[in-house]
Amino acid sequence: MLILLLVALTLYQLAMWLFTATGHFLFLILLAWLGAIAMEPAIRWFERRGLRRALGTSITMFIGVLLFGTVIVMFGGVFSAQIAQLTRSLPGIINEVVLWVNDRLGLSINPNEIIQQFNLDANAIANFATDFAGGIVDAFGSVFAVTFDLLTVLVFAWYLAADSPRLRRTIASWLPPTRQRVLLKVWDISLAKAGGFVASKLILALISAVAHAAFFWMIDLPYWLPMGVFAGFTAQLIPIIGTYLGVAAPLVISLTDQPSDGIWIIVFATIYQQIENYYLTPRVSRATMDIHPAVALGAVFAGIAIWGPIGALIGIPIAAAVIAVLDTYGNRYELIAEMDEESRSGTSDGSSTPGQPKTPTPTAPGV
Repeated sequence: MLILLLVALTLYQLAMWLFTATGHFLFLILLAWLGAIAMEPAIRWFERRGLRRALGTSITMFIGVLLFGTVIVMFGGVFSAQIAQLTRSLPGIINEVVLWVNDRLGLSINPNEIIQQFNLDANAIANFATDFAGGIVDAFGSVFAVTFDLLTVLVFAWYLAADSPRLRRTIASWLPPTRQRVLLKVWDISLAKAGGFVASKLILALISAVAHAAFFWMIDLPYWLPMGVFAGFTAQLIPIIGTYLGVAAPLVISLTDQPSDGIWIIVFATIYQQIENYYLTPRVSRATMDIHPAVALGAVFAGIAIWGPIGALIGIPIAAAVIAVLDTYGNRYELIAEMDEESRSGTSDGSSTPGQPKTPTPTAPGV
């Protein structure tokens, strides 16, 4: 018994050492998987038109890298400069906003207390910027390591996307036939549903970021580019409260420059939200799954806690893949009479709607 305990402890320590030693590489593979499932809808579109999967993957990745590189070349310098200026100006912005609130509402809030409470002196802000960037930059290291790791992500993303059928067959060859069918369904569901979800969110975030940044530029809002990117991506990556957080930041900035611009920001955000809800989202997300906002919010917070800022991107796709599988293999039962009456009267939580089958059967992969 003692020998078995020592062996188990040794194996546990070995596993922890391996995980620590390969943690960075596993993180890169996770990013590659995220890129692969994001490309899946476009790859399947090329396949339906007769192109080989490898060629469709190459075209999709080339277009993505080209667009990303173009954006970096055109706006990377402006974005970096405005971020640096915003970071240095943060204590002054807080001071001006508090003074504005005190003047309008007759309050006596001390801005210095807020700055001290949140530890927003110059050194703290510099450390905050370093720590925030560390979630992205320090994960890669130096400039050479950044290039090497980006290439690693691109290469593995291409392999996971282009060679997905052969990889699936290789894994399935180690499983019995019944398990192979389960693997086939889980694989297809994860790619079709989670991939479509990730792609749709990225497209909607890009459209929102461009629209908000363009509007902020038109009204000459300070730090218009970071504020536009923040508003666009926050609304898509953080459910429920993301829309309000995305608008709150530029609204606070407007108070330090031209307070009347805050009204225009609210008007624009309201109009854009209606356009997105009723026109953009139904078309972009037509073939994708939906995730309960509370689950998506929890996935974002869990992802940030584990992987830092990039975790906000990774958490929801993982949750989408898990939920897609559970929706297919999970069992649902007929509602009792009391619950069914609540649903029909509109007092339930929406888990069942009139006319919806009480015992849905598993759906086909990708449907």
